[in-house]
Amino acid sequence: MASALRISSLASRMAVRSAARPSLLAAPVRAFSQSAVARENHPQSLFRFTEDEQMLQESVRKFANEVVKPRTFNMDETEHLDQVVWDGMFENGLMGIETPEELGGAGMSFTAAILAVEELSRIDASVSVACDVHNTLVNTLLRQHGSDYLKEKYLTRLATDTVGSFGLTEAGSGSDAFALATTATKKGDKYIINGGKMWITNSGEAGIFLVFANVDPSKGYKGITCFLVEKEWGVTIAKKEKKLGIKCSSTCELNFEDIEVPAENIVGEIGKGYKYAIEILNEGRVGIAAQMIGIAQGSLDLALPYMAQRKQFGTAILDFQGIEHQVAQVATELEAARLLTYNAARLKEEGAPFVKEAAMAKLYASQIAEKAASKAIEWVGGVGFTRDFGLEKFYRDAKIGAIYEGTSNIQLQTIAKIIKKDYR
Repeated sequence: MASALRISSLASRMAVRSAARPSLLAAPVRAFSQSAVARENHPQSLFRFTEDEQMLQESVRKFANEVVKPRTFNMDETEHLDQVVWDGMFENGLMGIETPEELGGAGMSFTAAILAVEELSRIDASVSVACDVHNTLVNTLLRQHGSDYLKEKYLTRLATDTVGSFGLTEAGSGSDAFALATTATKKGDKYIINGGKMWITNSGEAGIFLVFANVDPSKGYKGITCFLVEKEWGVTIAKKEKKLGIKCSSTCELNFEDIEVPAENIVGEIGKGYKYAIEILNEGRVGIAAQMIGIAQGSLDLALPYMAQRKQFGTAILDFQGIEHQVAQVATELEAARLLTYNAARLKEEGAPFVKEAAMAKLYASQIAEKAASKAIEWVGGVGFTRDFGLEKFYRDAKIGAIYEGTSNIQLQTIAKIIKKDYR
């Protein structure tokens, strides 16, 4: 692992390379086919990545194939994410992709994080969601709303050696996330947290938790506040769920009993937790969309080579016209999902509205992930139904896309609400 590319050093290398040769964004355009405005602004395709984004994509693909892939089957069977994989993600800078370099991170773009999630998911969606939640939820919320004290104290740990977890969901607050019952009572310069969470990703390995608790239940959701809580302060990891898919990603219940948290560990402002959660989940949905397109692509990557070799009636399965048309349809829908995802990521980076686009990307990508995995199993036949081949894992992993970080019905509601505003 020591010889693996260290992603956190990419930014400095990119600066040297950029000075030595023209930027990719400076590629010539055919003037006669562009308007004056287009020629001036040099619009690019959604597949035009910066050099450091390309290097990250290539490095993560290499890591996923060389380190994750040999362990995927066993991790799924044992429902445990291998420590070698965790260590590799930290060593390669994948746990602090957007975190500034001075705090131990890679200092890259949101799109870079999305590309990393997609590449990991082509091999193992459990690993990708562990990376995704850590980056797009935990790191981003702390980076955007944490005090300088919290950033300096915790972002370096999160980038280099400590797993983070996002504690929002409770037994009585799923899609209605703000019906949560966990409380935080002020006592001097501390808050006493009591309650519990469930379905919390990364909770089995996390050392740092972002916990949403209500400091004044009489105010309803306007009392919800985000606290940064260290595991050693008394967080109890309770039941670990046994799941249909993403099995080696730990999903556990958390219990908080009279946990004392310093007031300085409030992330952002008191009572603004509901606002932060809504904002950050929009970013998280782009990450889940990336996970889903990775699953879809991984399904094709596994199925198509087999179909090109396997013959029936003297013809390769891939060469039957009925199969060709199905493959073409799935590939087209996957490309559409990928473009929706990349577009939402770029809009977010630009500071433009992207809530509708994030919801569309997650909704559609989750649909095509299920479709691609299901069709791939049908295409390869009986072997696809066996656990050894690997397609059934993609199929199981795909289902969660329609559920977490906002169900498909919630995404439809969000999309419709925004569309209606344009016509009223």
